[in-house]
Amino acid sequence: MAVWGIGVAVYFVAITYRTSLGVAGLDAAERFHINASALSTFSLLQLLVYAGMQIPVGLLVDRLGPKKVLTLGVVLYTVGQFGFALSSSYGMALGSRALLGCGDAMTFISVLRLGSQWFPARRGPMIAQIAALVGMAGNLVSTLVLARFLHSFGWTPTFVASAAGGIVVLIVLLLFLKDRPEGFASPPPSAQHTGPGFVRRQIAESWREPGTRLGMWVHFTTQFPAMVFLLLWGLPFLVEAQGLSRGTAGELLTLVVLSNMAVGLIYGQVIARHHAARMPLALGTVLATALMWAIVLCWPGAHAPMGLLIVLCAVLGACGPASMIGFDFARPANPPERLGTASGIVNMGGFTASMTTLFAIGVLLDATGDNYRIAFASIFVVEALGVSQMLRLRRRAVRRERERLVVSRVEAVHVPA
Repeated sequence: MAVWGIGVAVYFVAITYRTSLGVAGLDAAERFHINASALSTFSLLQLLVYAGMQIPVGLLVDRLGPKKVLTLGVVLYTVGQFGFALSSSYGMALGSRALLGCGDAMTFISVLRLGSQWFPARRGPMIAQIAALVGMAGNLVSTLVLARFLHSFGWTPTFVASAAGGIVVLIVLLLFLKDRPEGFASPPPSAQHTGPGFVRRQIAESWREPGTRLGMWVHFTTQFPAMVFLLLWGLPFLVEAQGLSRGTAGELLTLVVLSNMAVGLIYGQVIARHHAARMPLALGTVLATALMWAIVLCWPGAHAPMGLLIVLCAVLGACGPASMIGFDFARPANPPERLGTASGIVNMGGFTASMTTLFAIGVLLDATGDNYRIAFASIFVVEALGVSQMLRLRRRAVRRERERLVVSRVEAVHVPA
């Protein structure tokens, strides 16, 4: 448990860095003298690198093991955060966020692989939700601590101080993290994956499984509404479109994080006990999110009432836990030696959707003179695409999962004593 906790701590710091721009978006616009489209490019580039790295990272985890991949990730995201702290130009800041995104991309899949090697398979859904919950605590640090430091001490001291956290977890990681428990039956990953065609074979076989593809679309559809809100556009929307103070807006962002943590525990328990609840929970979260956004954006008058914004933020908190369901479709569809690659494919989904929506909102804000109602309507288009793919793949994935379960039971019966 303690060893797995080190991996989760690495992910915690990564989330803190990833979401730091969410409370610094307005400050970044002033510091670098940029408009909404240029501001969205920060998060867009970061997520582009993150999404593009998912399959390579999954392959690396399968081949090298999580410790080496996590070590490289910590080095990259710490250097990126230091660079962002010291950036005096827009170009330098962009490069730093790209480096940060590259390091961030190496964390969550590695943590999932650690969990699969340190805990029994039946606890997989709960372990994944707990890892995501701790990661959201990193988001809480951004919305509560980083925002206050930014207001009190300014840009450079705040981001330099936060970057020091990466050095701490790197030291702990190097000293104490192990890929697997003593006596773990599986051979080292590097011994399992050799020979020509390894990369192509891993990707093709993972993608061939309907559960992998369904997991990707579940992640695509459920994660991005909250990600877009927390990563960049939530604070500007609440301050500029809803007329709230930055302090009140920060409290609502905190509510999203707290809701995420509470719902994550519930979803993890429900899925661990009732596997059939996966798809209803995912679709129900998408429906609730779309409904709340529709009410807020269509509300007559300039500003939605505070009670409605509170409910919106509470519902957005369910998006992160719902996105973890995608991994619960991919996990039983793939053998352990392919789990990193399959998880990388799934994780691409939500970040691709987030990247697309971040860009769309920035472009629409510039094109419409900061009309947030039109800009945020792009959420519905992305959700509709994702839901159509989820409905198309769900029966095929469930049927294939049942077939694999029957085969595994037959093999278990015929294993010699």
